[in-house]
This record gives sequence, C-alpha cells and structure tokens, in this order.
Amino acid sequence: MSVLPFDQREGFIWMNGRLLPWSESRLHVLSHGLHYGSCVFEGERTYGGKIFKSREHTERFRNSANILDFEIPYSVDDIEAAKKLVVEKNGLTSCYVRPVAWRGSEMMAVAAQNSTINVAIAVWDWPSMFDVNEKMRGIRLDIAEYRRPDPRCAPVHAKAAGLYMICTLSKHRAERRGYADAMMLDWEGRVAECTGANIFFTKDGALHTPLADCFLDGITRRTVIDLAKARGMDVHQRRIMPEELTSFNECFICGTGAEVTPVSEVGPYKFTPGNISRTLIEDYTAAVNA
Repeated sequence: MSVLPFDQREGFIWMNGRLLPWSESRLHVLSHGLHYGSCVFEGERTYGGKIFKSREHTERFRNSANILDFEIPYSVDDIEAAKKLVVEKNGLTSCYVRPVAWRGSEMMAVAAQNSTINVAIAVWDWPSMFDVNEKMRGIRLDIAEYRRPDPRCAPVHAKAAGLYMICTLSKHRAERRGYADAMMLDWEGRVAECTGANIFFTKDGALHTPLADCFLDGITRRTVIDLAKARGMDVHQRRIMPEELTSFNECFICGTGAEVTPVSEVGPYKFTPGNISRTLIEDYTAAVNA
C-alpha cells in the first residue's frame, strides 16, 4: 500500500506559536533533538473532533520535558488551545494528534542548556483501525530481543524520543518474522509492554498487567483499568514472569493507536480472545465517543 510521505502532505502545523503551511514546518539538520535525543512527544487521538483526555496528555507532555531537563515555553492552556486550533484548521474529526518538543540548533554538543526549545503540533487523518469483529481475531506478537531499561539507566517515565529506538528495532524484527508487534521484557526478564502499547492478561475474570515502573503508565492503560474496575473486575498490577503466560486465558494490548486490541499469540504462548476483551473494547469505544 502506498503511503504519502509525511513531509509531502498538505494542511497546517502549529509551530512555535504560529500556524504554518505543512511544507514550511521544518527544523535544522543540526538540531540537538535530532542528534542527542533531547525530544519529547505525545500521541493523542480525536473522536468526533474532540481529543480524548487532551489535558492529561498535555500535562504529561510538559512533565516529560521536565524529566529531560528542559521546560516547554507554553502553558498547559496554551498547548490545549493550539491543539484545538490545528485540529479545526485541518478540518479533521477523526485524527491523530502529535505534539513534539525538542532542543534546537543553538548548541551542538552533549550539553545544550542554552538551546531554544521548539514546539510543534501536527495532526493527520487516522480512523479506527479495526471493527470489533476484526479485532476479536487477535494479533500475533513476537518476543523482543531488546529489553526495557533499568529505571536507574534511563528516564523511563518520560515519553522521550530516544527511548523508542529499541522499540523500532523490535517492531521491525517482529514484522519481518510475520508478527504484528513484539512484547518486550524488562531488564530482569519480566513482562513489560509492547513496542508502543501496554499489555494485559486475564485469569479467572480478573485483569493482570505489569507494574509500570520501567515504562510509561499509559493514559489508555489507566483508562482500561478504570473501565475494568467500573465493571467490578479485579485488576492486579504486578510483576509477571514469561512462564506465567501459560496460565492466562486472554491477552490484549492498549494504546492511543491500538486502542484495545486482543492478542491470539505471544511467541509460543496462545490465547483465545473472549468476553473480557470484547467488553473492554466496547466500553473503551463508548468512553472515547462520549
């Protein structure tokens, strides 16, 4: 399938306080964020023109920057208004929203305290990926070679661009092997997450999900937990070892892009998408469209 390159699309991107034509929204090749990974971003989604949990995403965006030792030069209210503006100006109702902030080109060295902090917000069309019946077939996951790092070795609670390098490598490897994505372990060999989504398992009517101590506690993850508890389900956030996967009934992943997507296979482990996955897909769909 041919996909139009992102630098060749039409529309508007909000950048450093101005709404610019898509083709004019550029950064210099010697930007610190490109060379040293001093860049944070968000992944958000609109439903019926409304960004789901927009303010929660904006607050995390600013917090991620603080973790990377820089401050985004716009308030939460400023960013909220900019996101709303760029969605409206591009005339989209079901779209992906990508705020991004990075250190600029004033300094080109490891230390770059005096670099300008640039901020941009782009949106593009992105309808729901599957209907519920297609989703219920389940996707297949590989088990990644790379592991999520020890929290003492990386700023794991920031949505930072550099932390996704091993995710890209792991997803490429998985797709070459015929899988849709890969499940990653943490630095001690425990179940962590997928390359861009959190993961859940079911057993005896309860949900089990890895403790989010070395990866992002996703906003969709928290939404799913709240929805499950509203249904009276027990939710266990805990350490999960790979060998435990034989004891679980269902498995699903969740994230802005994935929404709630059942899993039929994780490496050698098999699952049967069932009623809990279907219920949470339906509840999540209702929540984002409320």
